[in-house]
Amino acid sequence: MPKLTREEKLRRINANPALWLKNFVKVYYNGELVPFVLTKEQQHFVENMERFNITLKPRQIGFSTLYLGLILYYSFQYPNFNSLIMAQSEDVSAYLFTRLKLMYESIPEKYRIGFRKNNEMELFLENNSRIVVRTASKMKAESVGRGYSLNLIHLSEFAFYDEKFQTQALPALESTLIKNENSRIFIESTAHGMNYFYELFKESMAGNSRYKPFFYNWFCDSVKKQYQFEYELAKQWYKKGSLIKHLYDDEMDETEKKLYEMGATKVQLMWRRWRLQNMTPEQFKEDFPSTWQEAFVSTQESVFDQKQISDRLLFLPEPLNAKEINDLPDVLYPYLNKSLFIYKLPKPKEMYFAGVDTASGLSKEGDLSAMSILDSSGEQVAVFYQSGLPVYKFANIVNELGDYFNYACLMIERNSYGLDLINRLKREIGYLNLNKTKKWDKTTGRKTLEIGWNTDNVSKSKLIQDFKEAFEEGIILINDRETLQQMQIYMEKNGKLGNVRGKNNFDDLVIATALSIQSLKLGKYYV
Repeated sequence: MPKLTREEKLRRINANPALWLKNFVKVYYNGELVPFVLTKEQQHFVENMERFNITLKPRQIGFSTLYLGLILYYSFQYPNFNSLIMAQSEDVSAYLFTRLKLMYESIPEKYRIGFRKNNEMELFLENNSRIVVRTASKMKAESVGRGYSLNLIHLSEFAFYDEKFQTQALPALESTLIKNENSRIFIESTAHGMNYFYELFKESMAGNSRYKPFFYNWFCDSVKKQYQFEYELAKQWYKKGSLIKHLYDDEMDETEKKLYEMGATKVQLMWRRWRLQNMTPEQFKEDFPSTWQEAFVSTQESVFDQKQISDRLLFLPEPLNAKEINDLPDVLYPYLNKSLFIYKLPKPKEMYFAGVDTASGLSKEGDLSAMSILDSSGEQVAVFYQSGLPVYKFANIVNELGDYFNYACLMIERNSYGLDLINRLKREIGYLNLNKTKKWDKTTGRKTLEIGWNTDNVSKSKLIQDFKEAFEEGIILINDRETLQQMQIYMEKNGKLGNVRGKNNFDDLVIATALSIQSLKLGKYYV
């Protein structure tokens, strides 16, 4: 293979962001100025980034540094390249600009493009590329980006911006993005509760957003590199407390064993214990998540124990695939592993109890029609949920799914569209295994029986309190991820129960599962 000339080497380096950063840019690591060699996760991002990108990450794993490096790279390679860096506060903005300047100044003088301006949070290069740093808290959302035509936007710690600014500023910034192949938006943040960043990331993970999601957990290589010093402190702390050097398998609790299976080293598990001396498990999960869902744990107004939810999310079974399921009714096959998820096959002579929450089905943007099924031991064996499903179609699905699970006993919320569902099941289809509840007759003063569950403020509180007790006391076992994620965002605020407001934040599986628990409590079939 012929030896490359200096010009050919330079062309190769300039064509590759990772090579350019490694050869020309230096960063501070453990107090020393070293070549900027990308970590495994940084390399993964560079190789897979698209026009719109959103990253959820643990604290301090070098991704802000990566984005600053990429901004420098594109600014050097392309004249007239305009970039905006935005941070949540003035001190963070100043810190990012200082780091940007240090990285710029580390470039060898023979390869460094001179600047026309290098102050007031702006680096303006002689090739007319411009990098501007701004502070979200000092700008009006409606005017952000006005007058700009931008090639690259980096929104640092986006979850910590004011929520109104998040929702209003992002569309304004997106409209400033120049329409070419090198234009990009980088949204990155650690989690900060269930705000607009949560909604945006959740939608991207579901494939319902233009943004490509990137998630990196707390035991990835970047964390190992950044926290080496703390790992040594944790090992010393552990050795003093246990009189032994290493963490052995029989000393690990179930969560630690699962984290170990997921890739955490025993040194990292020691470090986790060390960290938990001065922070709550919820704080650790927010700053150092192992899954993207647990990053958004919120305990302030949550109805359900968030630690139990996030722990359960680590141990969920996969739903059965079509090859594992026998004799499923033809009407249900199109929904399998899209809207219908089955975790256990029906057993002969087993009793099943289902809860059903009915939506209007008039819009695909509306609430979900949902069904959750428990066996007699309280284990969740199947769920169905879909929006935009007319009641007459949902009635057929409920009938077929109930019949498949040994003619399951159904507790249906009878409010609004639920009453239509009850009538269709009973009178048109002939499904008779329907739970009844007692209700006072206001005229006669006698108790009467009616099919389904009538929800008002009092009965809804009982419904949710019973669900909370059953879940937290281990009376039921939730197997479905969507059910748990809806439980995560189910809140009590100002005396009102419901999901966190936001697009596609549903609570229908919470209600359906709560209704299935009421059916289980009654514990009887009506046929």
